[in-house]
Amino acid sequence: MEPDSIDCMTYSDVIDDDEIHHHNQLHSLSKPRGNNGNNNNSSTVSSAVRPSTTSVHELLECPVCTNSMYPPIHQCHNGHTLCSACKTRVHNRCPTCRQELGDIRCLALEKVAESLELPCKYTSLGCPEIFPYYGKLKHEALCNFRPYNCPYAGSKCTVVGDIPFLVAHLRDDHKVDMHSGCTFNHRYVKSNPREVENATWMLTVFHCFGQYFCLHFEAFQLGMAPVYMAFLRFMGDEIEARNYSYSLEVGGNGKKLIWEGTQEA
Repeated sequence: MEPDSIDCMTYSDVIDDDEIHHHNQLHSLSKPRGNNGNNNNSSTVSSAVRPSTTSVHELLECPVCTNSMYPPIHQCHNGHTLCSACKTRVHNRCPTCRQELGDIRCLALEKVAESLELPCKYTSLGCPEIFPYYGKLKHEALCNFRPYNCPYAGSKCTVVGDIPFLVAHLRDDHKVDMHSGCTFNHRYVKSNPREVENATWMLTVFHCFGQYFCLHFEAFQLGMAPVYMAFLRFMGDEIEARNYSYSLEVGGNGKKLIWEGTQEA
């Protein structure tokens, strides 16, 4: 596999052998200031009050979806704002005063947003980065600390977390087999490979090149025919997954099929 995003590769085939072997191999490719005045009878005091980043950020929150607003930011004649996505949802009526919205943009608020710098929303998960307001979304889509869904497809697991958390979750809660190394061999034995009474599903997590990969294997009945399916997933970002390639081999009783490809997340 070659690191850069998360890729999946699936295949299914009917195999008439007593034993089915599959072999997988991965390849790496990367405060205020005072004035000192004289003792005069009159003096001038100057002060400035600036809104906190938090209060400005609240102004940039759409009252309908509560998400941060990005250009174009719309407003009604009374100055109430909302995001462009919600403008159509409220049928061009201000959700605050019920006046018609029209096509007025709040250019002042858009300009204020340009001056803001905000932390990544995954700060609580360990991300230390701070970004300009309009660059924050792009980073968060690729943030290394963003949570992922549990890849255990054998149950409707709703657990989310970063990669180390999910690896521990798979090991401790789902009792998934853990493997170290770039190659993996598994033997699936059936006395009659054409008889798949109940769906058989398994997941193996293996660690190589400092990354984690999930190997899925499943056997099930599709109509009258048995189907054997296997695919590999990279645990991480889609772009990073492309730095890895893999080969997947299935065989038995003298027959062999090999799939090769670039990883997906």
